[in-house]
Amino acid sequence: MALFDLPLDQLQTYLPDVPEPGDFDAFWRTTLATAAGCPPLLDVRPEPTDLALVQTWDVTFPGFGGDPVRAWYSRPAGVTAPLPAVVEFLGYGRGRGLPHERLTWAAAGYAHLLMDSRGQGDQYGTGGDTPDPRGVALGGPGVMARGVQDPADYYYRRLIADAVRAVTAVRALPGVDPARVAAVGNSQGGGLALAVAGLVPDLAAVLASVPFLCHVQRAIDITDAAPYGEIVNYLAVHRDAEEAVRRTLSYVDGVTFARRAVAPAHFAVGLRDTICPPSTVFAAHNHYGAANGRADRPERTIHVYPFNHHEGGDAVHTRRQLRWLREHFAGADREPAVPAAAGAAV
Repeated sequence: MALFDLPLDQLQTYLPDVPEPGDFDAFWRTTLATAAGCPPLLDVRPEPTDLALVQTWDVTFPGFGGDPVRAWYSRPAGVTAPLPAVVEFLGYGRGRGLPHERLTWAAAGYAHLLMDSRGQGDQYGTGGDTPDPRGVALGGPGVMARGVQDPADYYYRRLIADAVRAVTAVRALPGVDPARVAAVGNSQGGGLALAVAGLVPDLAAVLASVPFLCHVQRAIDITDAAPYGEIVNYLAVHRDAEEAVRRTLSYVDGVTFARRAVAPAHFAVGLRDTICPPSTVFAAHNHYGAANGRADRPERTIHVYPFNHHEGGDAVHTRRQLRWLREHFAGADREPAVPAAAGAAV
């Protein structure tokens, strides 16, 4: 794909006026209250993996409305001290898969909670285990347009609430230092990490690579690639629904969440990315922390990959993430753990 968005010098200073509903904060307070009375965890049980250096548990926690959400909790075997935790969110169409598929964070010495995405898992990988029992509103074959004419019915209202509850869940797990929790994700997962950053005021760090759901109004105007293309296709049929759809999308825009964030943040963008266009990523990065009610904006950095598409920096960027997060957690007095021996119990 050739370069198609704004030039880099314009992207670096791009500060669009992203529509923000007047009741945005009240809407999310009400949404998160749907599970406020639930316990942080519903079930935690050991998961056999045949791995010697990493142990995994099958976790169920209450998400939006108390609905059960599945996750994998992994950590270095043989380490009993409280560890900093990484809560990871998945890309569009993926489920949590099998527990041995994502070992980077546990191998790096962190406690790692990988949240399943309700109602997803049928497009990539090895599937998911969390249905969406409330997904009754019409939309389309994917989830992007599911319930999109009403913010209260919209799919991403539920998924974002699940992501916030995942932070509550990881802090309740044995062997986690609740003061050192990072939200991490790529694409849809990056958008969820930014949403969590705007809704959870005491995160230690945020890592959002090529984040989805940012500056959504622009995204649906400049790309037909899925998942934004699902909105385009929806409006091609529902020709009178544009105003309602744009209003709903304004409640889940990652730029609006990013403006409220206080944790240091680490971004990535591919300048040839048609799935999450560069201007939408820079909009979130450039607005990050601008309206968080604090005197100072949080540290934020972005790595630009001029010749890459949606893969961004791929493994090169993962290495940068590992080094950046280690520095930030080390600033909280303790380093991540090094696996010693198998056999420790949570």
